[in-house]
Amino acid sequence: MEIHAVKEKDYPELTALWERSVRATHDFLPEADILFFRPLILNEFLPMVHLMCTKNSQGIISGFIGVADNKVEMLFIDPAYRGQGLGKALLNYGIEQLAITEVDVNEQNPQALNFYLKCGFNVAGRSEVDGMGKPYPLLHLILQ
Repeated sequence: MEIHAVKEKDYPELTALWERSVRATHDFLPEADILFFRPLILNEFLPMVHLMCTKNSQGIISGFIGVADNKVEMLFIDPAYRGQGLGKALLNYGIEQLAITEVDVNEQNPQALNFYLKCGFNVAGRSEVDGMGKPYPLLHLILQ
């Protein structure tokens, strides 16, 4: 599976993918918070991380990872492509090429937690709120 660099012109496509993925996996997020985070993803968060992606046969982005330092800051897969190994391929790329050793996971997202645990991460801590101070507890994971 090929991993591609992301360009700034791809940010709207990534943001749309982020929203589809969040709506499919983050059922604890109310609509107001999805709408709150969407412009932040596009305008603030994407430019802050090193981004890589997978694409389908038509060149449409099917998943992406965002990394800062040695930490996964975002990993999202289009719901139409879940279960096809894209997340694992992106995470493995990050581990092997970008020296990833950490990730935070929403405690209310057991699918993501189980994914990272299967990939060799372990829970090392917990926060009551997310990075924006919202009441979404985070589990802090490190690669063993």
